[in-house]
Amino acid sequence: MGKAYRFLDEIVLGDLAFEATGDSVSELFESAALAVIEAMADPLTVETNWTKDCLLSESEIEDLFFEWLNGIVFIKDAEGVIFHSVRAMVRHDSENNLWHLDATLTGDGVDATRQDLRTDVKAVTKHLFEIRPDESGWYARIVLDV
Repeated sequence: MGKAYRFLDEIVLGDLAFEATGDSVSELFESAALAVIEAMADPLTVETNWTKDCLLSESEIEDLFFEWLNGIVFIKDAEGVIFHSVRAMVRHDSENNLWHLDATLTGDGVDATRQDLRTDVKAVTKHLFEIRPDESGWYARIVLDV
């Protein structure tokens, strides 16, 4: 299966929904991040002059996933950047019952003259929010407030 996402036009009006999958939880986090990135701009039009490392920890995988995706939106707004690519590694520390994310976002400052900007994503919502393991890896459904 690998990393994958697809937008779901049929389940929400006025917002943007997608589902993401991955063979592993790390691939799921990357797939979902790529969907958020793709919703904001065509990543092929974004250069790679900016990089940010992101470290997050949460006791629940759902909370880590939600904070990760909302963090991408926050970074876009706070730092005035748009993204080209992402790398994510998720691991579970069973001794401390914590999920850890070590991720890197790559992109560039927003420039409408050089980039194919799409949607101004405002936030990730809890509406229809779902993340779970399934028969082929991991699955998530996300709705973006746009």
